[in-house]
Amino acid sequence: MIEISRAAAALRAGELVAFPTETVYGLGADASNPAAVARIFAAKGRPADHPLIVHLPDAALLSRWAIQIPECAHRIAAAFWPGPLTLILKRHPAVIDAITGGQDTVGLRVPNHPLALQLLREFGDGVAAPSANRFGHVSPTTAGHVRDEFGAAVSIVLDGGPCDVGIESTILDLSSAVPRILRPGMLDAAALAGVLGELPLLGANADAPRVSGSLESHYAPTTPLRLVADIELDTALSEALGKGLSVVVLASRPASTSNPQLFWHVSSAEPARYAHDLYANLRRFDDLRRDLILIAAPPAGPAWCAVADRLRRAAAGAK
Repeated sequence: MIEISRAAAALRAGELVAFPTETVYGLGADASNPAAVARIFAAKGRPADHPLIVHLPDAALLSRWAIQIPECAHRIAAAFWPGPLTLILKRHPAVIDAITGGQDTVGLRVPNHPLALQLLREFGDGVAAPSANRFGHVSPTTAGHVRDEFGAAVSIVLDGGPCDVGIESTILDLSSAVPRILRPGMLDAAALAGVLGELPLLGANADAPRVSGSLESHYAPTTPLRLVADIELDTALSEALGKGLSVVVLASRPASTSNPQLFWHVSSAEPARYAHDLYANLRRFDDLRRDLILIAAPPAGPAWCAVADRLRRAAAGAK
């Protein structure tokens, strides 16, 4: 495919290439080229100590990027790659510091998207690829989102249609004795436990490595966003409309009032569909240029853990 060959050649030349994965679109660079990786940080406005995830064509390249790989990592990779899972392992000495944020660990994954896999196989090595958006903003789930974000600054954007999953991968830390989920995704702890033989812990501790998407404020629209309990939604909406604000609401039930200053969007009550639609919805809400986004908090429970994580960070980051 000419487009894939052109993108692989651009990566070899140290250029940036945006490409689809099953989770979100990534902004890719040759993970072994310090100058190319530096272009990712410059384009995104990303802090220099914030590590990147390296995308691989298959698990056979694990030992090229990691050392002291535990046996369970091979089992997990065999079960879930290609797929929305990033493994944190001890870095190989050849991995450049910009990839790891200066840590002794590296994040690796094999994405489950045909265009991504074609590109990675054509390139033949690791591609560093955080989400293709300005740092802290809402991640892109279509090629159009990437072009809206960067314009001509990224010359090659492979269009693979909307991403199937819609939020970032689960990050599983296997660099220490106890498996730990450092970022929840749609691949949940129960599924991982079925292969690990134990339930991974959820959340970072003091010794956990820094990983992508783990800052308190992230995934944020430019419109101020408030996350409220469903039983408090009508009160919060009434107060906002009473102040003369124009409001967007995202909730799993129909609107309880009618007002020209109100745009109400009914979300899916199914967690996978909600996750698939989330970032596209947040971008669309920004485009409406309203004063406030109100979102009814999702239900409690493991199926909603990843969605709840993204919404909490989006609310912390929206200004």
